[in-house]
Amino acid sequence: MPLEPLLPLFHRLNREHFEGSLTQGHQPLVAVRWSDGRLRRTAGLYRRGVSVAPPLGREIVLSRPLLGSLPREATESTLCHEMIHAWVDLVLKSNESHGPNFLARMQAINAVQDRFEVSVRHRFPVPQQPPRWIAVCPRCGRRTPYRRRVKQAACRQCCNQHHGGRWHASCLLVYEPAPEER
Repeated sequence: MPLEPLLPLFHRLNREHFEGSLTQGHQPLVAVRWSDGRLRRTAGLYRRGVSVAPPLGREIVLSRPLLGSLPREATESTLCHEMIHAWVDLVLKSNESHGPNFLARMQAINAVQDRFEVSVRHRFPVPQQPPRWIAVCPRCGRRTPYRRRVKQAACRQCCNQHHGGRWHASCLLVYEPAPEER
């Protein structure tokens, strides 16, 4: 199934749930696009910065790998979620992630329509990748799978038990390659 163009959907959601506040005239205040295929674990994101989508400096990116094969409601829900982030940032000028302004707008949108449900976390199927590393605690020997090595990560249980919950070098995890899956 081909991917749906996002701009018409953005404009409709902007009219229906954001009183047109995410556009100036007919121009969106934020770039909207499908990912290039690298966004594989999250359904979408809103980001801003000097080097982001010039000259706007902010964009919404939806995951082509995750949403491409799901029903339209998944795309609507994810786009609306990211539009709430943009609205909180651009209209309310608030720096919050899933704080009270976000949650209030999400609940208001869910209350007035039933085509899709906006949520804080998506429940879409994410392909599981085998771990690349096994982190081993030198104190207790606990083995935990990781997809990537995390610098200065320590065993939480040992830090809690032996160091009053504070990070300590004696609990620093040691990484070894995970065994190949067959």
